[in-house]
Amino acid sequence: MKDIKDISNIEDIRILVDTFYEKIRQDDLLGEVFNKVIQDRWGEHLEKMYRFWQTVLLKEHTYYGSPFPPHAQLPVEAAHFDRWKQLFFETVDEYFLGGKATEAKWRAEKMAEMFQMKINYYQNTQAKPLA
Repeated sequence: MKDIKDISNIEDIRILVDTFYEKIRQDDLLGEVFNKVIQDRWGEHLEKMYRFWQTVLLKEHTYYGSPFPPHAQLPVEAAHFDRWKQLFFETVDEYFLGGKATEAKWRAEKMAEMFQMKINYYQNTQAKPLA
């Protein structure tokens, strides 16, 4: 049985990110989208995700960049975001419990809402996102 605790260090972030993205890669709905875009750069993507969540949850500023622009042109809709959130929440709940785990789910929810709204906007207008 797993030791369920709160997210408290970079090792926890790595467990969360690695487990979550392994589920994504195998998922019938999301796997094709992610694998097509990321191709053979999964190591690079995971490292970026470690830094992103380390910055967001642990307040250790290691991520520099804008998370939205790489996602702006993805061929995704509401069902993709719903599945992404489902897998993220499932992964958090499988390994973690506590304030940071709750915060991770809240932040993922808000990020998914914002990304979905922005992607929908760019899909339905001629506007292009700022890089």
